[in-house]
Amino acid sequence: MSRMSPPSPSRPYHHGDLRAALLKSAERTLREKGVGALSLRELARDIGVSHAAPGRHFKDKQALIDALALDGYERLNQALAAATEPADQSFEERMAALARAYLGFAVDNPELLELMFARKHDPDSSVPLAAAVDQSFGSLTRLVADAQEQGEIVAGDPERITMVAAASLHGLAALIASCALDAEEALSGLDGHVHLLLHGLRPR
Repeated sequence: MSRMSPPSPSRPYHHGDLRAALLKSAERTLREKGVGALSLRELARDIGVSHAAPGRHFKDKQALIDALALDGYERLNQALAAATEPADQSFEERMAALARAYLGFAVDNPELLELMFARKHDPDSSVPLAAAVDQSFGSLTRLVADAQEQGEIVAGDPERITMVAAASLHGLAALIASCALDAEEALSGLDGHVHLLLHGLRPR
């Protein structure tokens, strides 16, 4: 899967939503230069507003980073919700769809995903970020719990089972981000990966 096109080039702000324009410019900087290059002053220059204007929405750079992370989780959660919406599929089919949605997001947004999983977020942002994280894991946990009710998978703590599945998917994302695994290869073999995850390594 090809990377999503980055936000539009410089000066995207035309008397519209300043906060959205700042986040858009910040995500472009994150993709191209990394989190260390983020600067409220530089973002203001990029979109053509005064250097003090970003302060209306973000008290400092950390607040901007937290907002980027939250925006990332909201987009990821939309993708996961859409992937698990069809209820007439088997658990393995729904799990594969959710895995494809997660890995697709990871392939398109590796820098943003790394930022989302960072542990340096401001305590004031912990409540909305924690809720967003819970929602993302909740998509998988609900899928697991439903499958248990239907007798499709083993009984047990659905959150523990979810953690195993999530770790497997995030491991693939990390391998892709580090260039240890080709994204196209990972996506094309994802159904097999999910099958192996669900059925284990023991000979049958």
